[in-house]
Parts: sequence; C-alpha cells; structure tokens
Amino acid sequence: MDQKDIENLRQDYASASLIENDVDSNPIKQFDKWFNEAINSKVHEPNAMTLATATPDGRPSARIVLLKGFSDDGFKFYTNYLSRKGKELAKNPNAAIVFFWGDMERQIRIEGVTEKLDKAYSEKYFHSRPKLSQIGAVASPQSQEIDSREILEIKMAELEKNYADKEVPKPSHWGGYILRPRLIEFWQGRRSRLHDRIVYKKIDNKNWKIVRLAP
Repeated sequence: MDQKDIENLRQDYASASLIENDVDSNPIKQFDKWFNEAINSKVHEPNAMTLATATPDGRPSARIVLLKGFSDDGFKFYTNYLSRKGKELAKNPNAAIVFFWGDMERQIRIEGVTEKLDKAYSEKYFHSRPKLSQIGAVASPQSQEIDSREILEIKMAELEKNYADKEVPKPSHWGGYILRPRLIEFWQGRRSRLHDRIVYKKIDNKNWKIVRLAP
C-alpha cells in the first residue's frame, strides 16, 4: 500500500458519548457495564487484550492475551511463567493492559502492578481447560527458540498418548496473574477527534478520583 494511502486512513466516530454524570463511581462496575455491552454487541473475543510489560531498564514488549476474570481486586490472566512476559513480570511487576473494541468505538486502558495468583487457583483453572489445551501448555516451551514445528507436533502426540486416560498435571511453570489497577481509562470515540477520555485514579485502598483528559 502506498504511504499516502495509509496516511489517509481515518474514521470519524459518532456512535456514543461518555460524560462524567453517566459513569459509575467504581471503575470495575463501569468496566463490567462496558464488557457486557461488548458481549451483547457480538464483539469478536471481547476478552482479548494487549498486555504490555517491560524489563527493569524500561525495554517494553506487548502481546495479546485473554482476560480470564475480573473483580474489585483486579484483572486475571494465565501464561507460562518462563515466557518472555513471565520473565519480565518477575523482574518488573508493573504492567498495562488495553482493550480495543473498534466496532463500538471504545478503548479501555488499565495500568497497575501484577502478582501471581495462588497455586490452587491456577490449578483449578488449568484443569477446567480443554484437555488438548492442557497438553499444549505442557508441550510448548513458550518463547524459547525451537528448530521446527515438527518438534512441537511430535511432543504433542507423545503427551496425548501418555495422558489418554489420565489427568494432565499442571506444569509448575504455568499459572495465573492478577493485575491490580491503579489507573483505568475509558475512551469513547467522538467526532472531529474530540474523543471522550474519563480516567479513574486510585487514591487509597477503596476510593478513586475521576478526571477528564483532553483527547
């Protein structure tokens, strides 16, 4: 595609608005409202989110993961602790997640600190997954260099045979995280790039300050 064509790609947003009087005082309740609206609007994989992590010296990386639960405590996801994101979170627990629901002209940014979920909680979730997904988590040395896909397929076939009639043990290097938010921003697209940006900033263990940012 010609660079000028890319420069001219733009979308004017006009489907909704977001004002302070309409948002909940609790950002988790506001997230729940928007999340359910995304589900009801048939957004494809509304729980898909960009997870951004960084090394201790500030080199960032980002990837798409799936939200697997949320509450006033935070936002939960699962991964291989030995993956790049797992290693970065071990040394720098600060992280950010972003949801973008383009069809609804909405975005949610969340910043906070991560910590590992309790082992028993991760164990319970691991065994709720389809068996082949469990085996895949065992077979794949996530983020490590491998010589070919064939290596993975051979390992997968071996493990399918080994665990054909028994439970797959959760790998010790696999489990969950919770991101405890300190900032949550709700973005609603508006005309002429004058988008609505409502931000919740945590001021203590229970209370949030709500502010508006210029687009």
